[in-house]
Amino acid sequence: MNYSSYVLPNGLRIVHLPTDSSVSYCGYAVNAGTRDEEPEEFGLAHFVEHMLFKGTRKRKSWHILNRMENVGGELDAYTTKEETFVYSIFMEEHYNRAFELLTDLVFNSQFPMPEIEKEVDVILDEINSYQDSPSELIYDEFENYLFNGHSLGHNILGDTDSLLSFTPEFGRSFMRRFYVPENMVFFSMGRKPLSKIIKLAESALLTQTFSPLHRQRQAPDFFSSFSRRENKETHQTHVLIGGKAYHMHDDRRIPLFLLNNIIGGPGMNNRLNVSLREKNGLVYTVESGITNYTDTGLVSIYFGTDPKNVAKARSLVYKELKRLREVRLTETQLHAAQKQLIGQLSVAGDNKEGVFLGLGKSILHYNRYDTLTESIAKIEKITTSQLLEVANDVFAEENLSTLIYE
Repeated sequence: MNYSSYVLPNGLRIVHLPTDSSVSYCGYAVNAGTRDEEPEEFGLAHFVEHMLFKGTRKRKSWHILNRMENVGGELDAYTTKEETFVYSIFMEEHYNRAFELLTDLVFNSQFPMPEIEKEVDVILDEINSYQDSPSELIYDEFENYLFNGHSLGHNILGDTDSLLSFTPEFGRSFMRRFYVPENMVFFSMGRKPLSKIIKLAESALLTQTFSPLHRQRQAPDFFSSFSRRENKETHQTHVLIGGKAYHMHDDRRIPLFLLNNIIGGPGMNNRLNVSLREKNGLVYTVESGITNYTDTGLVSIYFGTDPKNVAKARSLVYKELKRLREVRLTETQLHAAQKQLIGQLSVAGDNKEGVFLGLGKSILHYNRYDTLTESIAKIEKITTSQLLEVANDVFAEENLSTLIYE
């Protein structure tokens, strides 16, 4: 699958991945998220994403809701610490309809006050439901402690005080600063020729004027390890162990990705699952993950267990991390780990929506998109020496922090 790309004179990057499917995908990826908020804007990036669907200069929320739904399509969006995605999935014949709607949403939203008041209540309910899910909440609180007040640690949803202070101008100001073509990618997948997509974009956007982008991101200057216990009155004890990892432009993230798959990836044969669950029956869920931001990253290991088993489960986690640091994989083990990861990537590549979103994110941050073949080649180049070096760098016990909900 070879993608094609084009850059408009206003800086908007357009990328298209051709397919033979009668179902098409398109959307805007915005290089703005929670970390771009000012102190008084806590939660604003996510709030703006919600409000995109609540009214533009020519549409009310009801018209937005029905525009794609009436032809069997879907309209969706999400916000992360560093980006916002707004996209649609639809039958090919409705491509122009989807493009026009999405362009209207990301460039012409108006933030009507009655809709703001309703949506604040919706997000407050979302926050409350999140508080009832300690296995999810612990990740956000861990990042907040790890980044020690930096905006990367902020909860994406915001808090009650900030949400209740938002006015239409808050939303419009955020969009003027970040929802500008030079800070966005329009990404697409389907039968539509790139030449026709370019014409749509030129017609819609080249007559508009936009403010120049002024970004002031600063990398966090942390890290100091911590150990915290918090009483959440939960039946299970929830534990998260983690620390600093690599940013998304560091080549070491690739061997770390493989290490993560070995230690606690999605396979049931990962080392932590075998040790804590299969051999000792201490947990139902144990998993590890890597988060790569543009200028930093983190690694996390989570498990939930009966309070009486916490000490033993933690001990087993650290035992596996020590083995990862001190025992070099054999070539046979390395080959097996590479084969498993390549298989997982190949299966994931059959998920068209996942491929589509991966295309947008990759162009947004790297200005390129690796094919499955290219990704496999990078994995196959990983050596046992690299894995050992990365394991000792990232999983050194003195650099790891712990958050426990009990």
